[in-house]
Amino acid sequence: MQYVNLGSSGLKVSRVCLGTMTYGSKNWRKWVLEEEESRPFFRRAFELGINFIDTANMYSMGTSEEIAGRAIRDFGPPRDQLVVATKVYMPMGDDPNQRGLSRKHIMHAVDASLKRLGLDYIDLYIIHRFDPLTPVEETLRALDDLVRAGKVLYTGASSMSAWQFARMLYVADRLGVARFVAMQNHYNIVYREEEREMFPLCIEERVGVTPYSPMARGFVAGDRRPGDFGDTLRAKVDEYSKGLYFQPSDFAVVDRLAEVARQRAVSNSRAALAWVLGKPGVSSVIVGVTKPEQLEDLAHAPELDFSPTEIEVLEAEYRPHPVLVGRR
Repeated sequence: MQYVNLGSSGLKVSRVCLGTMTYGSKNWRKWVLEEEESRPFFRRAFELGINFIDTANMYSMGTSEEIAGRAIRDFGPPRDQLVVATKVYMPMGDDPNQRGLSRKHIMHAVDASLKRLGLDYIDLYIIHRFDPLTPVEETLRALDDLVRAGKVLYTGASSMSAWQFARMLYVADRLGVARFVAMQNHYNIVYREEEREMFPLCIEERVGVTPYSPMARGFVAGDRRPGDFGDTLRAKVDEYSKGLYFQPSDFAVVDRLAEVARQRAVSNSRAALAWVLGKPGVSSVIVGVTKPEQLEDLAHAPELDFSPTEIEVLEAEYRPHPVLVGRR
């Protein structure tokens, strides 16, 4: 496994990060794996050298954090060798103060996440979305207080417009408070709109990019056709994804991907992940896996480098998409 600094920080993260939205409770999403099904993935991830685990308080309404915490204690390396990320923003109850990025919600949410994870601190605390209803200064001061208290080591952000992220970085500098070191955004070979503004901003500001959905929710596997959304349970019930990747050019992109993958004797998924990892500014990619062979395969993606000619082939069929902000 390869390790790199996360953005401008000194924090070393594996280039493949295990995402845990897939692990939790089927009462939340039918395609989620329950705890006993998910534990082998944590064990194998640690054996493969993955030191970066990504979760969120809203995944299975906290159950994902609990499962991750128990797996970390049972299978993980010593705490100082592990990087744990979780998130705050999404509703965690019906009360209006149980959501957003107010000081009140952040302070309650971080303690709840620490309890569910069974940890003394969170390595990377990520704001899951931009909150237009809370002053940026309030959010940033609250996050800075968590860093100063030792509950959080670094802060990150996710899924927002580049101008919103630029504003938050500027205000953090003006206030002299903790600065975001990572941006977790939606990016893959089929959806590349983040290259327009967010990537250049992150590169200029030395913020590490950690994309989610690097395999386009399975679309890159090549088993999807117009009107046929796939055979997996998630593909059948995930209505949101059906509006993401099914324009004609998307299928052409996957055809080119499959062509290059065949020439390299690797899977489409490994090739797609390697393409993302090759982009400037990308520190690590977040993968969600439900089959053991998927994790084994994707863990080797950092070893795959494409030639300029191969990259030209991979990118030739891409066509712009409607910009997606704040959805997942």
